[in-house]
Amino acid sequence: MKAKETLKEFYALHGKEPNNISPFNVYRRESFKCSTRLEPVYRRDFYKISMISGGTGILSYADKFIRIESPCIVFLNPLIPYSWEPTSIQQEGYFCLFKEEFVFPTLKNESLSGSPLFRAGGDHVFFPADESIQLLKTVYENMLKEEQSDYPNKYDLLRSYVRIIMHEAMKMQPPQTFHRHPNASERISNLFFELLENQFFIDSPEKALSLKNANEFATQLNIHTNHLNKALKETTGKTTTEWIAERILKEAKSLLQFSHWDINEIAYSLGFEHSSNFIIFFKKKVGESPAQFRKNILSIS
Repeated sequence: MKAKETLKEFYALHGKEPNNISPFNVYRRESFKCSTRLEPVYRRDFYKISMISGGTGILSYADKFIRIESPCIVFLNPLIPYSWEPTSIQQEGYFCLFKEEFVFPTLKNESLSGSPLFRAGGDHVFFPADESIQLLKTVYENMLKEEQSDYPNKYDLLRSYVRIIMHEAMKMQPPQTFHRHPNASERISNLFFELLENQFFIDSPEKALSLKNANEFATQLNIHTNHLNKALKETTGKTTTEWIAERILKEAKSLLQFSHWDINEIAYSLGFEHSSNFIIFFKKKVGESPAQFRKNILSIS
């Protein structure tokens, strides 16, 4: 399975072409094709801020879900794996999509650094009061208009509109209506293995693993490290660290046998800052150094 849904894949899934090649796009939700099927659970490579003003559905991430049955604002970033299951054909509202290049430092300034747009954990769904709903609708309509304009500084203005949405959400109280999936441990385990496997196969010595320890995996899944460990222990009998080490060792053996990379390159690609740490890790697991293993395996083949 893949690690992320790209922006291009998102458009293709919904039978839509982007308005233009730009860092930012905004749409009315009703202009996109909608089917009452569950979307896969994985991360996207873009930010998304949705205002759901009509229609119902279930938003799930990690081991919990929330039923959307009234107007809400939803913040999703590339760190959050999630799925959306519409429970009504009619879907109304707005959403905007943008890549990391749109997120200038001004959007991550001190007052907004705690926004749900940028956090991996915390709350990402808010149910605004009536007056906030009207304000948000006006902001989105302004963004729709501005996106089509020829104003040379329109992206600065669009960032200002995004800031308004973020500030408005920070005023709201998060919902207390999340529910735990009945098969939460199995669900978390499946998501973990998807993230783990999606880092391989490694095809370049310059590209290092992005997720190397239990805490980093837990952050990506939007849960606590202890929660992830408990789920894996319950479903597999092994800890997160044990599974990560097992998969890294498997890849190390493959690279030693089938690649021409030197030990330093293999160590770096597998997330080891120093090759000496990789050598210690490998020897502890296998009983011989990477160089000895390579020599022995190549002599057999």
